[in-house]
Amino acid sequence: MNVHSRRAAGALAFCAAFELLARANPGILPPASEILRHAAALAADAGFRAHAATSALAWASGLGLAVLVAVPLGVLLGSVPALGAATRAILEFLRPIPSVALIPLVALLIGTGLQLRVALVVYASVWPLLYNTMYGLRDVDPLAKESLRAFGFGRAATLVRVSLPSAAPFIGTGLRLAAGVALILTISVEVVGGRGQGVGIFIALAGTVDGRLADILAAVVWVGVFGLGVNAALVAAERRLFPWHWRRT
Repeated sequence: MNVHSRRAAGALAFCAAFELLARANPGILPPASEILRHAAALAADAGFRAHAATSALAWASGLGLAVLVAVPLGVLLGSVPALGAATRAILEFLRPIPSVALIPLVALLIGTGLQLRVALVVYASVWPLLYNTMYGLRDVDPLAKESLRAFGFGRAATLVRVSLPSAAPFIGTGLRLAAGVALILTISVEVVGGRGQGVGIFIALAGTVDGRLADILAAVVWVGVFGLGVNAALVAAERRLFPWHWRRT
C-alpha cells in the first residue's frame, strides 16, 4: 500500500468513526454523511462560493505581502549578524503577540473589512517566513562562502550564488508554514471581527441560527480541503525545485 492509499484509508476510517460516534450519540453532532451532503450543497451554492472567494482573496493577499516583507528582511537580518543581534529582542517581543488580540487596534487604525483581514494575516504570516529565512542563511556552509570569496567574489555575489540557493529550501518550508497560519488567521478574524463576506463570517452567522451545525461543519470541511490542497501543491513545488533537500530528508 503506497502513501496515498494509506492517507485515503486513514480519511475513510476517520469518517466511519465519526459517523458511528454521531449516530451513537444523536443530537450532539451530525453524522459525517450528513456533513458531507451539506458540504456538497454548499459547493453548489453561489452565495457560499462568494464567501469562499473573498476569504481566498484575503488569504492570498496577506500571504503575498508577508513574502514581500519577510523574505527580504530575513535575508538582511540573516546576512548581517550585527543587525540580527540588535533586533532580536524586538522580534522576540512582537512574535508571541496573538494577531486576534490586535483586532480592535487594527480596526481602529484602518477599519474593518478586507483590509483588516489582510493586515492581520500579514502580521501572523511574517514570522515563520522571517525566521526560516534567517535560519537558512545562518545554516549555509561557511567553507562554500569562503571558497567564493577566495576567488574574488564580494559579499553580494556570495549571497546570490551560495547563501540564497542554500537557504531556499528553508524559505520554502517557511512559506508552507505561513500558508497554514494565513488560512487560520483569515477564518479566525472573519469569525471574530469580520464584516461583509467570508467563510468565517458564514460560520459566525450560521452559529446564530439553531439547526445549522451541519452547515458550520461543512464549511469547516471546505476550509480543511483548501488547506490540504495548498499544502500538497507547495510540497510538490518544493520537491521539484529542491530535490537535493528532499533526498536528504
